[in-house]
Amino acid sequence: MALDFDTNAEPTGAGAQSPEQFHSMEQMFGSPAFERMMKDEFPEDAAEWLDPVTRRRFLALSGASVALAAAVGCNPSLKPASQKKIVPYVKKPENVTLGVPLFFPTAVSLNGVAVGVLVKCHEGRPIKVEGNPSHPGSLGATDVFAQAAILGVYDPDRSKVVTEKGIPTTWEKARNALASIAAAQVAKQGAGLRVLTDTVAAGSTYANMLAELKAKLPQMKWVQYEASSRENAVKGVHATYGKYLTPIYAFEKADTLVCIDGDFESNGLAGVRYTRDAMSRRKVRVHADKKAGDGVTLDKLSRIYAIESSVSGVGGVADHRLPLKPSEIESFVRALAKELGVAGAPAAGALPERAKQWVKAIAEDLKDTKKAGVLVVGDTLSVAAQNLAHAINDKIGAVKSGVVRFVEPVQAGLAGPDADATADSTGSLKALVADMNAGKVDALLILGGNPAFTAPADLNFAAALQKVTTSLHLGLYQDETATQTTWHVNAAHELEVWGDARAYDGTATIQQPLFTISNGKSPLELLGAMLDKPSAAEGLIRDAWQKFFTEKKVAGEFGNFWHTSLERGVVEGTAATAVAAPGEAKLADATQKSPAPASKDGEIELTFRPDPTIYDGRFANNGWLQELPKPVTLICWDNAALVSPATAERLKCEVSYRWTAGEHGNSEVDKIEITVGERKIRVPVWVQPGQADDTIALFFGYGREKVGEVGKGAGFNVYPIRTTANLWSLGGISPQPGSAERTHEKYTIACTQGQHAMEGRRPARHGTVQQARDERKPVKHGDHTHNEFPTAFSFADNPPASAAEKGLMRKLLPGSVEEREWLASKEDPEKGIVGHPQEFYKKGFVNNVHKHEDEGGDGSHHDGEHIHDKRLLPLTLIRDHQDNKLYRRWAMALDLGACTGCSACVVACTAENNIPVIGKKEVTRGRIMHWIRIDRYFSVPEEKGGTERVDAKERAEHLRKSNADVTTHFQPVNCQQCEKAPCELVCPVAATSHSADGLNDMTYNRCVGTRYCANNCPYKVRRFNFLQFANYDQSNTLQLVNNPEVTMRTRGVMEKCTYCVQRIRNAEIEAEREHDNPSRQKVKTPTGIRPLIAEGEIKTACQAACPSQAISFGDLNYDQYIPVKKTADGKWEETGKHLPFSEVSRWKLEPSHYGLLAELNTMPRTSYLAAIKNPNPKLAGEASKGGHA
Repeated sequence: MALDFDTNAEPTGAGAQSPEQFHSMEQMFGSPAFERMMKDEFPEDAAEWLDPVTRRRFLALSGASVALAAAVGCNPSLKPASQKKIVPYVKKPENVTLGVPLFFPTAVSLNGVAVGVLVKCHEGRPIKVEGNPSHPGSLGATDVFAQAAILGVYDPDRSKVVTEKGIPTTWEKARNALASIAAAQVAKQGAGLRVLTDTVAAGSTYANMLAELKAKLPQMKWVQYEASSRENAVKGVHATYGKYLTPIYAFEKADTLVCIDGDFESNGLAGVRYTRDAMSRRKVRVHADKKAGDGVTLDKLSRIYAIESSVSGVGGVADHRLPLKPSEIESFVRALAKELGVAGAPAAGALPERAKQWVKAIAEDLKDTKKAGVLVVGDTLSVAAQNLAHAINDKIGAVKSGVVRFVEPVQAGLAGPDADATADSTGSLKALVADMNAGKVDALLILGGNPAFTAPADLNFAAALQKVTTSLHLGLYQDETATQTTWHVNAAHELEVWGDARAYDGTATIQQPLFTISNGKSPLELLGAMLDKPSAAEGLIRDAWQKFFTEKKVAGEFGNFWHTSLERGVVEGTAATAVAAPGEAKLADATQKSPAPASKDGEIELTFRPDPTIYDGRFANNGWLQELPKPVTLICWDNAALVSPATAERLKCEVSYRWTAGEHGNSEVDKIEITVGERKIRVPVWVQPGQADDTIALFFGYGREKVGEVGKGAGFNVYPIRTTANLWSLGGISPQPGSAERTHEKYTIACTQGQHAMEGRRPARHGTVQQARDERKPVKHGDHTHNEFPTAFSFADNPPASAAEKGLMRKLLPGSVEEREWLASKEDPEKGIVGHPQEFYKKGFVNNVHKHEDEGGDGSHHDGEHIHDKRLLPLTLIRDHQDNKLYRRWAMALDLGACTGCSACVVACTAENNIPVIGKKEVTRGRIMHWIRIDRYFSVPEEKGGTERVDAKERAEHLRKSNADVTTHFQPVNCQQCEKAPCELVCPVAATSHSADGLNDMTYNRCVGTRYCANNCPYKVRRFNFLQFANYDQSNTLQLVNNPEVTMRTRGVMEKCTYCVQRIRNAEIEAEREHDNPSRQKVKTPTGIRPLIAEGEIKTACQAACPSQAISFGDLNYDQYIPVKKTADGKWEETGKHLPFSEVSRWKLEPSHYGLLAELNTMPRTSYLAAIKNPNPKLAGEASKGGHA
């Protein structure tokens, strides 16, 4: 059982017990400074403008953000945009109404794989990215990079001109230079020409034009390179089946999912889609409505194992997580293959005893023929490990069952004579640099990317580039590579160009330009110059798809095909060809003969990974991503070396950071120097619970030297110690001078992990399948008895209280079974029902109105059978329900079992509501402005002997010993939209109040900035504009990204989540406007006949972006409404029974449903579903039991 923390205990400090759930090391160890921060909810006075240098820096940072915007609404019906190209409004275009946004389908790519999106445009300017429900890689969701793409379009630091040797020139001169290069290479058949690109999608027009150039100049060499490449995964498939194929996983079919250093959430191939599929089996609904597409019942809950070095999103939601060093992970794969009987499996290296037990338990689970299992390994593991993984999947029947299938390669170049060179991207780059140093390269075209910064350090790419006669770089910025090349051509953003992109399964999307701000060029235009083709990208793309239309003999007219493909954002019939039988899975000779990974005792190993927010450095100038707290660490504006508590002690670093100045304390940490050969880096140390011992995790992408104002000076460059031989991991490090040693420097990191702590009040709750089953009780129905689930699981229920008060708290939780039963009995005692959700479904129960018999209006009346405990539920000035004729009743539910902490919701909210970027200094002062945050909690098993109080040293020792048992929990927190909102009572100017439909509204022009509301909010979700964060000194381009549907806020004004009220109001206006439209359903409501806002018609920004569909939003009163139609004589008649429950209502009827801090009697409209785990009984000692973690 997790540590049971007494929330009423004396302040943590020496002699206090450790919390069962903690944000940070300081909370775990009872830091007095942390405790003072927790108790002091009034930050210091707002700082004035600082010295001129700091002021200019602040303005540069705030200029990279969006201002705040004006409350009207968006177009929830997602009306398709006109097929005409966007032009200036000299004459109003057809189908465009001022104030009504249009949505244009297109795609954004990363690592050569596209995610389909719909871009919301106002009067011709894009302001928001949404997922495209028709696209297989999106299904309506997005990731943080897609959401932040819109800010990249308007970045004022983007390159705006073509340069030759650093001097501005014209595109015409660059085009002539390209034509001259091609002409000069004809005689040499291209022997002196090299083209370096990022990963290119197979079948794209880009790939086809490169192939055409290769045909024209057959000795030309084309190299594809990414700092975060998938080359090991590509080679692993070839080693298994003897050909290059792309594996496609159907995680929704998997009963057992084993992820070995393989975080499918951040998978470069299909992270959004894979998260959706995997998490569809993690949302438990004991009353699942299959017809409505709800989650799964307990017996269908999948089981996830995570074996990894650093805590990931998948590790956070996994039922079992095992931290291992990189060398041990390789051995684990080998041992598992041996245990499963894979022929020829090589010997494994030494493994901890615990890992051996895991191997046996997992193998037994995967052998179960009644369950479909699958193994996924990360792209960073060796080719041998990839080979073994595919052989294991074949052995356990994953291919046969359809959990794994294969298609033709989705990466260009893997199907031709140069396939092996394409697959070995690092080797090809190495050969390119050798040719550059040998003088064999006359001309080098770098089409995208920044190899001077990202290439392995041992290649010294920048120095080799100086030896090339003519070099040209196409890029968005004047970066480290652009400043080294002869020519630089400013690139168009992906949302500014005509092009085509391919999804993870090969499905094509035609990209269309939404806005042109820089007059940049696309790779197609550069290749067109070399192939002597028209330079207009639109013509090149249209011609390519005209050819496809003709060759595939598509039915109908090309014009219709073209318009339909643009309108849907998907080209039908373009998915990669499926490979029905990839052949027998075999282990390559190299795999069978490969030596077992070895690591000497005491040696420390390094891992290299792309940063979760700025990736390989390409997004370093994106303020939204820089200020996004990274999943797990919650660090922003920096990278750090992640170490376990035990490793920190070996490095002689402080296990907990120091709290210094500022309202909530800066996190001051140690720095270490790591030496690899002759190369050294210095980087701050961050102690991370759950990190594998003797492992240091480094994240590349930071430390840029040639970057815009936003990314300048952010983080530390770790590329200098990343080499071709050690791209992903490196051993042989020891905690001593000349290898890895603590310096005498301190460094301040901006981290949000303690800034909104709710003082151990058990916010994130979880249980197990067995616990849920054990709580079923026999219930008699007529002549028979069967087991039924309770209305609330004990592990999801409120903290201990008297039985009477506990029942009352459930009745005061909007949407709960108890509330519906209570309200029904108040309206009509004859409607009282058993109290089980099954009865609601059977009887078609309807919550007609909300009446409470509270004549006095002081909230003191409660049911007679309950005894009021003033210690728990103090009296309130708010009536139980202010309006007993409630119509719509908006509410939200979040499923903690499906949340992976990816933070797509945070960036989506930032874009929708134009939340400002404030910079690292202000973040360290506790002033981050995000309206929704992802709280991350750690929990450890109880200490030996129970929950006795121990001092900080004993806690530190316990954490060090229990580090491998640390479990991670994610919880999104936004404004809870309380029906009894504490903030409303204390505002002296009524700037925060309740709307007719129960929303907690902010009236910005009334707010005088007392901040009483923030002090009285137990959820810490209100944000104050201490300075003029928004729209101050913004460039013209950044003003264009502002959402015109949300009110601007200024200094001294409070703000918070509004449930995207602009979307709600717009949908209501549109519904009322269509009152006389026969196609709009009409319903009978307590306020009369009204047009229906259909289920799912309104989606909040966070809900729409969520890849795992962990957020539900809707009308709690939806099931009150009765459909009606108008008769011939003009009267309304009912056409059927009440509407079904809305999705959010069904979620709230689950026994795992609970309200955050509901014991405070706030009646939150936003509530949660406790995570339910499915641990392996064979690993009983490993399974975390339910509780409030």
